[in-house]
Amino acid sequence: MTAAKRLRVAVLISGSGTNLQAIIDAAAAGDPEIDIVGVISDRPKAYGLERAANAGITAMPVDFKSFDKRADFDAALADKLAELAPDLVVLAGYMRILPAATVNDYRGRMLNIHPSLLPDFPGLDTYARALAAGKKSHGTTVHFVTPELDSGPAIIQYRVHIRDQETEPELRQRVQAGEYLIYPQAIGLIAAGRVTLDGDSVCLDGKPLEQPIIIEEQPC
Repeated sequence: MTAAKRLRVAVLISGSGTNLQAIIDAAAAGDPEIDIVGVISDRPKAYGLERAANAGITAMPVDFKSFDKRADFDAALADKLAELAPDLVVLAGYMRILPAATVNDYRGRMLNIHPSLLPDFPGLDTYARALAAGKKSHGTTVHFVTPELDSGPAIIQYRVHIRDQETEPELRQRVQAGEYLIYPQAIGLIAAGRVTLDGDSVCLDGKPLEQPIIIEEQPC
């Protein structure tokens, strides 16, 4: 991929930006071959903005609390995204539900990572819920974003087998290690033109994926 064709990526965050850092590091190493054109946060003190600035990436706070109306915040966020003119929008720990209009504007060009093996456990507290349900495995999913919460077509999943007596922090740590692997991989597949969204189906190399790509945790 030539420099002129590198994918323009905007990243939305709310917190410390560990997934953002994984993407920054992978891009700096050349895989994925992308240009991160800006990082936007709804929280102006989010450490992820410092990560962006440290990497020479435009850091753009849009303080949710500074708006009296949610619609005004949504409009300001949409304007910031439009300024960046991204080919792909990546949600990396962004903790607010985007309006349907914004999601539809970037349909097939917006990704999220969710800490479960979707469609299992959409929403919050996925680690505790998986343990309480007695699941044998858990993991994380990179998926295209649709207006329905955590319901977009899945691209790739990282799966770990839950150990006997495993605690929620232990499970979280193992799954998050997988997040840092598969999010750059998914972005790379899109940057290379190998993964696209056709209607409600993910296509890999022009053929519909019957199920997400599965990456298993490797034993130490």
